[in-house]
Amino acid sequence: MSDARPSEAAAADAALLADLLARCRRGEAVAQRKLYERLAGPMLVVARRYAPSLADAEDALQDAFVKVFQRLDDFRGQGSLLGWVRRIVISTSLDAWDRRRVRRTDFDLDHVVVQHVPTPDASALDHLAMEEVRALIEQLPAGCRHVLLLYTIEGYSHAEIGEMLGVGESASKAQLSRARHRLLALVEAHSRERAAPPKPVPPPAAASALPTTLPAAAAPGTALPPISAILFR
Repeated sequence: MSDARPSEAAAADAALLADLLARCRRGEAVAQRKLYERLAGPMLVVARRYAPSLADAEDALQDAFVKVFQRLDDFRGQGSLLGWVRRIVISTSLDAWDRRRVRRTDFDLDHVVVQHVPTPDASALDHLAMEEVRALIEQLPAGCRHVLLLYTIEGYSHAEIGEMLGVGESASKAQLSRARHRLLALVEAHSRERAAPPKPVPPPAAASALPTTLPAAAAPGTALPPISAILFR
């Protein structure tokens, strides 16, 4: 009896989602609002990884959902709705870099020879807190940071990333290599800084409101792979 409950709940949710999508396709504003409220939270986290700022991410999220509702007829249920929406959100968020004339110059790397990057020593990377890893990734140049996140966190192939960013597949591979090399250097510098004698602590400042750039930590008790296995797989 208990084994059937999760599948029954999943089937009921799938039926509700199918009905919601059908109503959205008919242009019902109430249904569109419900779909937005269902997906906006996790999609804002995704948008913030790739947009230049939180304000840009919020604007990109609004623009992305306009596209979602315009293109719902293109979603045929092959794959998850979340994955389909996520790709639109990422593409829209990356457009903000094009508007700032950043992305093209940062991705002009087709001539770079891609080198193999070994998995870092777990004592250097896996012992860092997730907040420290996020902060180090934020220090990477936008181009290679985007490829690192698209490849390792989102799971896109280099061919897909190249299509999304308007660059060659070899440029995506080069940027991934560049990101990993730079991240290792940042990890080493951070580790040396942590090992140094502590400096005098200044008076406490106001708490930072910066959003995170990696998915939130899993619920307590959930097994997670080492961060090195995620970023250097």
